[in-house]
Amino acid sequence: MELTELWFAGVARQAQAVRSGEVTARELVAGYLDRIARLDPQLNAFRAVFAEKALAEAARADERRGEDLPLLGVPIAVKEDIAVEGLPTTKGTNAARTPEPADSAIVRRLRDAGAVIIGRTRMPELGLWPYTESGWAGPTRNPWSLTHSPGGSSGGSAAAVAAGLAAAAIGTDGAGSIRIPSAVTGLFGLKPQRGRVSLSPEREVWGGLVVAGPLTRTVLDWALIADQIHGAAPGDVHVAHPPRTSFVEAATTDPGTLRIGVSLRPWGPGIAIADEVRDAVQDTAALLTDLGHDVVRLDPPMRDVVASTQFAVRYLHNAELARQEMEFPDLVEPRTRAVGALGRRLPRGLVRWALKDDASLTAYANRIFTSVDVLLTPALTRPPIRVGEWDGRNVVSALLAASHYTSFLQMWNVVGNPAAAVPAGRTSSGLPLAVQLVGRRHDECTLLSVSAQLERARPWADRTPSGLGHAK
Repeated sequence: MELTELWFAGVARQAQAVRSGEVTARELVAGYLDRIARLDPQLNAFRAVFAEKALAEAARADERRGEDLPLLGVPIAVKEDIAVEGLPTTKGTNAARTPEPADSAIVRRLRDAGAVIIGRTRMPELGLWPYTESGWAGPTRNPWSLTHSPGGSSGGSAAAVAAGLAAAAIGTDGAGSIRIPSAVTGLFGLKPQRGRVSLSPEREVWGGLVVAGPLTRTVLDWALIADQIHGAAPGDVHVAHPPRTSFVEAATTDPGTLRIGVSLRPWGPGIAIADEVRDAVQDTAALLTDLGHDVVRLDPPMRDVVASTQFAVRYLHNAELARQEMEFPDLVEPRTRAVGALGRRLPRGLVRWALKDDASLTAYANRIFTSVDVLLTPALTRPPIRVGEWDGRNVVSALLAASHYTSFLQMWNVVGNPAAAVPAGRTSSGLPLAVQLVGRRHDECTLLSVSAQLERARPWADRTPSGLGHAK
């Protein structure tokens, strides 16, 4: 088959093509490396490309054809906060030098499933922002519009997959950092339950706010990768309950009739929702009704002041801890130091309060799921932001703008529930829009079933960015 047919075909199709002999893993990886060399100078999605090593891994994958390896030969990129043997874990900075002694659990499990790790994707310093830019590395750009951001902090991962430079990518999410970039690049990104995917060698990240998971073109692709990488590792602080079935089975099973709550109430007062965002949510609610679900308006009280204050304090405190934990903390950018300085100035009593057991807030937030099975909200409050849009703001103003932009996302990092960004059409200028689906604790399976049902009703994976996306 023609290689050009595979760039946007996704994980499941590419794995099938390699297993069947339609294409060799080496041909597939070499083709992706050529695309990266030609197209990534415009996007800046990759911090490092593992060309020589990826080709060697692809050759080994071809030798293993016939083995039961679900991701055999599939090129997958990983975010730069995920440990890769022989490289420092840079986390969007120039503040790390010492190579990691071993792969993270995620990378090891990907390799064990036959995947080829093709490169490391960019993020903003320490993952602090919902865009991927830095003074020393420049901006990462959205394949749908080079003047717009692919989001953050997993912006490089999203840009790579959306542009057909990797079959899929791994990101992390501490305040929306899988869902934001997925939403603005037309991908499916599900933040799994806290503890679902081990972050080893780290026991936990940002006090449990951060989780890791795939960004993919389709729901089935997400499920296929997540089935290979989920599970605890020794020393993990958080361990999720076992899923009720495989994620692939969930993604290929009809959800039945569900009760779905729809909320357009932002997490905090005075936050506006753009008309196009509101329309995307209402259109999705109407589609879910047509699909047979019981859809009801539900704006649950979320203890806005308590929850938003707790999140803000934890965010600022952990930002400073993350800076201090870098090998060369003084090498981070001034804006990163400014965020850390805010964290240092927090009263100790306030920090202790914010870091205490959040079981009460978790129980409170999850009261909603006594009356609905899934919650539907906007993913973001407005369409994608432009590259450099917030450059002129001081750090407090930029943090407030980011918090308003991601208002519907942060709660679910605090309490740990799974939540997905699901493509939901385009803006009038052709940029991707998305909605968020939130599930009960430990219940990614229902989210996968509903998301796959939406995907069948309004397919999105066959849409590719013009220009970059169609380059041969």
